Amino acid sequence: MSNQTPNQGKPKMPEVPKGFNFYWIYGIIAAILIGMMFFNSSGDGKETDYARFKQFSERRMIEKLEYDGSVALIYLNQFGLDSLKEEIGQGGGKRGFSRSAEFWFNIPPGDDFIKEIQAAGVANGYPTRYQPPNETAQGLIWWIVMLGVMILGWMLIMRRMGGGSGGGGQIFNIGKSRATLFEKGKGTQVTFNDVAGLEGAKEEVQEIVDFLKNPKKYTELGAKIPKGALLVGPPGTGKTLLAKAVAGEAQVPFFSLSGSDFVEMFVGVGASRVRDLFRQAKEKAPAIIFIDEIDAIGRARSKNLNFGSNDERENTLNQLLTEMDGFGTNSGVIILAATNRADILDKALLRAGRFDRQIYVDMPDVKERMQIFNVHLAKVKKDDSLDIDFLARQTPGFSGADIANVCNEAALIAARKGHASVIKQDFLDAVDRIVGGLEKKNKIITVQEKKTIAYHESGHAIVSWLSQYASPLVKVTIVPRGRSLGAAWYLPEERQITTTEQILDEMCSALGGRAAEEVAFGKISTGALSDLEKVTKQAYAMVTVYGLNEKIGNRSYYDSSGESQFQKPYSDETARIIDEETSKIIETSYARAKEMLSTHREQLDQLAAILLEKEVIFKDDLEAILGPRQWGEELKVENATPSVVIDSSSSSSLESPASDQPENDINHEGNSNE
Repeated sequence: MSNQTPNQGKPKMPEVPKGFNFYWIYGIIAAILIGMMFFNSSGDGKETDYARFKQFSERRMIEKLEYDGSVALIYLNQFGLDSLKEEIGQGGGKRGFSRSAEFWFNIPPGDDFIKEIQAAGVANGYPTRYQPPNETAQGLIWWIVMLGVMILGWMLIMRRMGGGSGGGGQIFNIGKSRATLFEKGKGTQVTFNDVAGLEGAKEEVQEIVDFLKNPKKYTELGAKIPKGALLVGPPGTGKTLLAKAVAGEAQVPFFSLSGSDFVEMFVGVGASRVRDLFRQAKEKAPAIIFIDEIDAIGRARSKNLNFGSNDERENTLNQLLTEMDGFGTNSGVIILAATNRADILDKALLRAGRFDRQIYVDMPDVKERMQIFNVHLAKVKKDDSLDIDFLARQTPGFSGADIANVCNEAALIAARKGHASVIKQDFLDAVDRIVGGLEKKNKIITVQEKKTIAYHESGHAIVSWLSQYASPLVKVTIVPRGRSLGAAWYLPEERQITTTEQILDEMCSALGGRAAEEVAFGKISTGALSDLEKVTKQAYAMVTVYGLNEKIGNRSYYDSSGESQFQKPYSDETARIIDEETSKIIETSYARAKEMLSTHREQLDQLAAILLEKEVIFKDDLEAILGPRQWGEELKVENATPSVVIDSSSSSSLESPASDQPENDINHEGNSNE
């Protein structure tokens, strides 16, 4: 029996090198054309003048002469070649017509010289011939060369605009999809185990993955898998991470791209890329398509038929709508998309049959933050005594991306300080660094400014300590960070609804800084800008959004769709009442803060003096001066440790101007971190 395999003995087809680029073909063609132009030359002809030509002619050294009206070429006979052998070897270069000429000269202007050249040829026995210039062939070559250069330049531009190297970057492939494909076991190395928290969202997307793996489990009961799932939520909450986990877990082709990958300056390219994407997905069905930041192409279409109504983005969206649920079927193709701006998406995109499910990925609560810390701290060399529950309670309002940043920043701080492992203080310093900004140790502050800042922050501390519903104070500092000159840090409880009394106490606490300045110095400064901005938004939200004002009543002018953003949904008289009621709320809170501080003026002076001395004070310092806080149980926060405030106590189902900001005070710009 022969050991020869079936393929042995058959001629192998030549393989194209993997790194072969078709631009080499264009370069070779251009080189050939240029070579043809330069090789069509007369060789080593040497320039001479008319007088010497006459000498050559009289000595009968010329075999023939050709001229075109301006230039004459001299071809020597054997006698001439032998006589001028050494000189001919030093020749320059000149274009010729038939064969190499030994000499050439410029014919002086005038018909008399042409006649003299012809007469000299007759007299000395050599032929003279008129040869018209070959401009047509030369011009054609130049046109071909220039056209080739233009084509190569254009294709280079298209290559750059089309996304770089590869088939998708060629000029003829500019309408092809630019999605990244994960298949054949090559995923993103991210699994659902890497996604902490988000249990509801994970359950939804896991069901999609399970359907693709075990379709009979659902189809036998008559169920149909949703055609699309839209991940919605604030930035940094893990929407893209969920999609990466789907790509890592699913055993089906996974196409990943961004909404901006469809957008191009050429008309029709976006729609063409959508068609090509779904064509590829249908060929590999069952498959998943993930479009990140879909609001880049899914923005609501214009309601006004104006000049810009037929723009490229709308054409791309129309094609996407057709592909998701049109006459054509996309059986086995599931669409995942992510956005943090679902309110601006087109309603046709959100209807059932396209995106059947909208999965809201919210900010993590304290338990989910603990799980996220466990995931990110697995790669950090941390101290054994580190309390992760304490870290989770110190970071209310932090997203998953914020927590990852905290862990990384803590490791950097520990390395900077030379610690063997990352300790609790490193994490607290990292939180301060992220929320408050970089500590400005060399910032120049006058003595009077520092005293004003100390009283301002002491006012915040005392008013919040004496207010029943204000968030518990953790730390007050007059150390400049970022653009702020001081900060009062609180640890708010994580509640889902907020009452009128709670908002009023928080407003009173925010105005405590300016009130302290007036009580202590009899004048106010511009340092309360961030406080006033926060309080104004809260007051207007109470009146116009939440219906918490008796005079306006149970009405809300909040427009979640954004359709009436350019017009007021109320009359001018109602606007006047809104302004009056808002002003009344703010001024009442300010008067209440001043009354509290006037009553406790001695404690205000004591706290400001301690703050000027230590620059940072904690809850224990307030207890020593004002006594224990009588308003219920506070969260257990260890003393002598800096903490962070993300004041999210007025969280609601509406994202309105009433969303509170962190207490970073005595600054003209303010640092907010929702």
